[in-house]
Amino acid sequence: METVFVKPAKVERVWFVIDAEGKVLGRVAARAASIVRGKEKTIFAPHQELGDYVVIINAEKAVLTGRKSVQKIYYHHTGYVGGLKSANYEKLSARHPASPMQLAVKGMLPKGPLGRKLLKNVKVYAGSRHPHQAQNPKLIDL
Repeated sequence: METVFVKPAKVERVWFVIDAEGKVLGRVAARAASIVRGKEKTIFAPHQELGDYVVIINAEKAVLTGRKSVQKIYYHHTGYVGGLKSANYEKLSARHPASPMQLAVKGMLPKGPLGRKLLKNVKVYAGSRHPHQAQNPKLIDL
């Protein structure tokens, strides 16, 4: 077996659009993470950035199953002593509508430098408008 090293210049990148309106948040995030990671390509290598770009629109209209909108808690730390803050899904989505989708995709990507690099290839927008029409994105139906 040989380790495959693909030159970044030889990778063909495609832009995709996922409309999250009425879709389950986790399913949209899982599909987006898979595309960004490059797992749907034949040249997949777990240590390289070979995936495509994903634009998620209508992120604020994604739904959660069960009582997760009340029970799911998001935590962040301010950096100060005793600075652990928490907010449930309803409060977080009211303040930052695209944030729950962004955090869901981030949690499904690898941790470390590669994951941070891949997260830059995901664009999440709360509404239906996005500034990436020039890239001719393909619509993905879930």
